[in-house]
Amino acid sequence: MSEKIVLIDGHSILTRAFYGVPDLTNSEGLHTNAIYGFLNIMFKVLDEEKPEYLTVTFDVHAPTFRHEMYADYKGTRKPMAEELREQVPVIKEVLKAMKIEIVEQAGLEADDLLGTISHICEEKGLDVSIISGDRDTLQLATEHIKIRIPKTKQGRTEVEDYYAADVKEKYKVTPKEFIDVKALMGDASDNIPGVPGIGEKTATKIIEEYKSIENAYAHVSELKPPRASKNLQEYWDQACMSKTLATIDIHADIAFDLNAAAYGNPYTQEAYVYFQRLQFKNMMDRFDVEASGNTLESYFKEITDKKEAERIFAEAARAECTGAAITEDTENVPPLFAHPSGYGRVTVAYGKDKVYSILSDADMDMDYLLGKLSDVAGTVKTFSMFDLKKYLSDVKIIRQENCFDVAVAAYLLNPLTNHYDCDDVAREQLDITVDGKTDSMTKACYEAYTAFACAEPMREKMQAEGMYHLFTDIEMPLVFTLFDMEQAGIQVEAEALRFYGEQLGGKIVELEKEIFEMAGESFNINSPKQLAVVLFEHMKLPNGKKTKTGYSTAADVLEKLAPDYPIVEKILEYRQLSKLKSTYADGLSVYIGTDRRIHGKFNQTIAATGRISSTEPNLQNIPVRMELGRLIRKVFVPKEGCIFIDADYSQIELRVLAHCSGDEKLIQAYKEAKDIHRMTASQVFHTPFNEVTSLQRRNAKAVNFGIVYGISSFGLSQDLSITRKEASQYIENYFETYPGIKRFLDDTVAHAKEEGYVVTLFGRRRPVPELKSSNFMQRSFGERVAMNAPIQGTAADIIKIAMIGVNREFKEKELKSKMILQVHDELLIEAYEEEAEEVKEILKRQMEHAADLDVPLIVDMHTGRNWYEAK
Repeated sequence: MSEKIVLIDGHSILTRAFYGVPDLTNSEGLHTNAIYGFLNIMFKVLDEEKPEYLTVTFDVHAPTFRHEMYADYKGTRKPMAEELREQVPVIKEVLKAMKIEIVEQAGLEADDLLGTISHICEEKGLDVSIISGDRDTLQLATEHIKIRIPKTKQGRTEVEDYYAADVKEKYKVTPKEFIDVKALMGDASDNIPGVPGIGEKTATKIIEEYKSIENAYAHVSELKPPRASKNLQEYWDQACMSKTLATIDIHADIAFDLNAAAYGNPYTQEAYVYFQRLQFKNMMDRFDVEASGNTLESYFKEITDKKEAERIFAEAARAECTGAAITEDTENVPPLFAHPSGYGRVTVAYGKDKVYSILSDADMDMDYLLGKLSDVAGTVKTFSMFDLKKYLSDVKIIRQENCFDVAVAAYLLNPLTNHYDCDDVAREQLDITVDGKTDSMTKACYEAYTAFACAEPMREKMQAEGMYHLFTDIEMPLVFTLFDMEQAGIQVEAEALRFYGEQLGGKIVELEKEIFEMAGESFNINSPKQLAVVLFEHMKLPNGKKTKTGYSTAADVLEKLAPDYPIVEKILEYRQLSKLKSTYADGLSVYIGTDRRIHGKFNQTIAATGRISSTEPNLQNIPVRMELGRLIRKVFVPKEGCIFIDADYSQIELRVLAHCSGDEKLIQAYKEAKDIHRMTASQVFHTPFNEVTSLQRRNAKAVNFGIVYGISSFGLSQDLSITRKEASQYIENYFETYPGIKRFLDDTVAHAKEEGYVVTLFGRRRPVPELKSSNFMQRSFGERVAMNAPIQGTAADIIKIAMIGVNREFKEKELKSKMILQVHDELLIEAYEEEAEEVKEILKRQMEHAADLDVPLIVDMHTGRNWYEAK
């Protein structure tokens, strides 16, 4: 039996997989569907063929063309989708890791390489299987060259096989004649023009009879139908060009080494790492676990001897870097064991072969182990953990500057995912898989080892990307500031909250009755379907927007109707009050602790722009637009002997925009403390400054803040209830007034398109992958992100710097006052009355000098006996 070689048309199969497999992305945000589909097809073929040799051909960069004289014509091919383009270099890396030969050569298309290599191999006596989604390759079929064309049907891959006889049977022509058929009929997908008016059926009949286009042209007057005769004469040059374009070169000048194409075991350690990174879990069983070389777990040791534990802690304290994990352990709890400090394990790693999980017991309780870990943290050069803030109640940190939070570092390096746990970071940074590890000791060891092993490479990456100072000067100190705020919490008057809920409940019942009376019937107001029927079918309200499931009752639909239809206004109010009651009046009560305070969480690894978010509960989303919503702030009160001081940046994002854009007019206005919105209204609406109306100022304010968020003319028209043309004119006038802003926004988007990210004044990077999307809406969204992220991100960085400074100065001066809440541009302080004036001075100094901008940072401050009064 002859030896066999499998040749794979790389771009063709990758493209087929891209469009045949639903979109997939890994935790890095890399699209992987084409790679996944390609590998599935390749594995299927290899399992069937069991070849001795394997080669994958690729076009170099973009597809190259056979003849320069036709380059302009062929150059009209549709460009490759960016989501596919980004997967091309990755599949090549994967194939190289699998020791699979790749052939590519400038000036030659992949099918020219396939044609030449298949011809060489056939002459050497090999059987050849060509895997391609391009039917052009059918011209290469012989008795020993088989063309295999994968097809996806109902989610399954099927393969059509063609030897020369199969081509003749199905297409009525030989493989060589197949070229002439295509020359006549053309191929729009490959930009081969063919002859107008000659389709596949006519082309096949002509070539069946005359065997070639040259012979057909020699008998052109005899061709049927007459239209084919006339068009072949008229477009003969085009037919010849089409034949040249359709012909695969089988004698291309390439050097092919058959020995290099030898197919061995592709399931290498290097390939295993790639499959981990790509998260192709259902393909991992193809790898021999021993072959993967993952011997890390053999170094994991569980320690139960106190003397040995003390030796390990002492070693860990002397190390350059120690990674740590603190975990509960419910698997190994002995009968009748109980200890006030709990039962669990402290795990430390300070080398690949030094990973120790120390289990607590009666002789080494958790208080003892945590005390030892605190000693390590205070001595070791780098103390690394995941989510350090979560453990600051247990681990006493003496030297904050030597702490390294792996989750925070991972967030800075890739802010587009919400997952920065051990599994994700180990896979992305170390190319090891932790998923599926279930026993508590192994999981704890992996977490500690990952924290140890990631610290230095992540530090180097942050330095390379200009973000290390952001990590050390802002994000890491912020960990400790946020911990202090969470510990402090905010006091809530539970009885006042209950009364507020009762008031809302009464108002909701009243509204419900009024709505039923206006509708003339009772129905479930919370049911979109029932509400739609009442409004748009029974009451015949206009402008009903019908969807597949019925009429839409979304807020934007109802808000347009509200001014003319009182029932709709009541429904919107009903919805607002219902949300207030469920989310705040009822929802907040479950978070009130025994100390009468809510200790929410502040998260620094969620928002891609760098903003801090609040959860459990979300105290940054307390309503401000309606009075009844604002009243809930009255239930938040300072403890006895204290008042609230609320400090709020004035127009910080517009001030950041003025600085970043360098627009002279806007900078000067801020320096002169002018009313920015009135000034903008004066310029945009061509009205003297002193004659600007309140409506004009409101509209100008919407434009000012809209520009920061990359607002479109459509968005502005919706916000201001004006025509799109008017909104477009507003924006045009705005950019004429502030040309520096237009230039800055354009440059920012251009930079994002070229580099793939935008950056804040403090070096924070925000990737903008949407700009490379083949989807127009996604690209438009990407442009808005590119405009806004540097502004919002810089503002977020500034208030973080201010928070760190305020908290640090409170401690240095041993003040009892506490910073207890941050709402984006606003800080809330629970200040002891005797410290109030000093607190105000600290707030003003730290907030207004957090950054050195071309415009002044201004802070507005208010005091009160509750949050409502202070705001």
